[in-house]
Amino acid sequence: MTMETLKNHFDAIVIGSGPGGEGAAIKLAKAGKSVAIVENHLLVGGGCTHLGTIPSKSFIHVVRKYADEKKNRLFDRGRHPGRVTCDDLMTAMKSVVDSQVRDREDFYERNAITIIEGQASFIDPHNIKILDQAGNQRNCSADYFVIAAGSHPYHPDDVPFDNTRVKDSDTILQMQELPTTLTVYGAGVIGCEYASAFKNIGVKINLINTRERLLEYLDDEISSALSYHMRDEQGVMIRQNEEYERVEVNDNGVVLHLKTGKVIKSDMLLWANGRTGNSEGLGLETLGIEPDHRGNIKVNEAYQSAQPHIYAVGDIVGFPNLASAAYDQGRFAGTHIAEGSCDERLVRDIPTGIYTLPEISCLGGTERELTEQRVPYEVGRSFFRNLARGQITSHKAGMLKILFHRETLEILGIHCFGHNATEILHIGQAIMAQPVPYNSIKYFINTTFNYPTMAEAYRVAALNGYNRL
Repeated sequence: MTMETLKNHFDAIVIGSGPGGEGAAIKLAKAGKSVAIVENHLLVGGGCTHLGTIPSKSFIHVVRKYADEKKNRLFDRGRHPGRVTCDDLMTAMKSVVDSQVRDREDFYERNAITIIEGQASFIDPHNIKILDQAGNQRNCSADYFVIAAGSHPYHPDDVPFDNTRVKDSDTILQMQELPTTLTVYGAGVIGCEYASAFKNIGVKINLINTRERLLEYLDDEISSALSYHMRDEQGVMIRQNEEYERVEVNDNGVVLHLKTGKVIKSDMLLWANGRTGNSEGLGLETLGIEPDHRGNIKVNEAYQSAQPHIYAVGDIVGFPNLASAAYDQGRFAGTHIAEGSCDERLVRDIPTGIYTLPEISCLGGTERELTEQRVPYEVGRSFFRNLARGQITSHKAGMLKILFHRETLEILGIHCFGHNATEILHIGQAIMAQPVPYNSIKYFINTTFNYPTMAEAYRVAALNGYNRL
């Protein structure tokens, strides 16, 4: 088929095939729209599949299995699992990524979505040009556009990312061998996840936090539990409230000079301090769409930009920078295009999933927020060390914490730290989303849970809190 005979006008063109782009494209296709999706990688899936969520969580899963094997009671007799190698990690990740790509391609094929490989940029409000890696140009037009181009790690100009000893979250899993010591600069979600994972396969870790405590937006008790576990149980060296002055790379490794005068030496540096939206090169300046200093596009509640027919979703609009939220944003942008309405309410209360070892997952208000709002709340706790299932599986570190209204018993917040926290949270999420009075802790008090299970933590926490009234 020649370039001239290709279909070049569509009802909607989606730029980026990550979760946000996928959600928009499939919703639009199922609504009967002709849809093209433009992806500048050779394979679909976006940064989520090839660089971020899928590879990192595959890496963390392998590490978790290794950590579980090390503390398995069978090894008390002197048998121990072998050391994880870089090849082990790469093989595990590649297998999952390949499967995800095949699934994504099948989704697009079944929904008759045209996949176009190349870098898109706007010519005018309704026309784009697409350059593929061979330099070929294809011009396409559409009535609507959804920009789901994602983000990339923020790179300060004075940090030598061209050196193989300096990595970011997109390149850390392309390493050729595991370092003996690793400095992680930035203790956000990505920094904490990688620091915890590498420590559990025997790498010595320096974690540099630019703030006063880890993940300050978490409930204080959960943040403190993470700090304690990483520092005292895993042996991560955490340095709080520090900023870098300069990065020096020599034949022996990386030297991080901090503004306080501290000098941190390691084999490798992982820079995990912020991300930037992939808005550069899209030609937005010709449209009156002005990204902010971090490359993010401002949108309204329907995910429309300054040009109402051009939508933006996912990492490129900033917070919350979650794959789960991006998919819903894309789906709702597609709904607004197809139906003229959008129920944005569904994505306001979304769970946070942090894949440290152990995991963290939270939904709703924190104690600090509820106190500032003068909401009369009470707390119910269940500690995993007291659950039969926690003792059986040796996953005794962690807790489930429920915050609820003292008078109505309405669930106001759920905070979980421990093994499979990201799965456990969804039980509470389902009840919390119910209308009054069904979103009450009484559901957990009056429900029979399988025994022994980790889900039983909800009954224990609900009774613990109810007994305080």
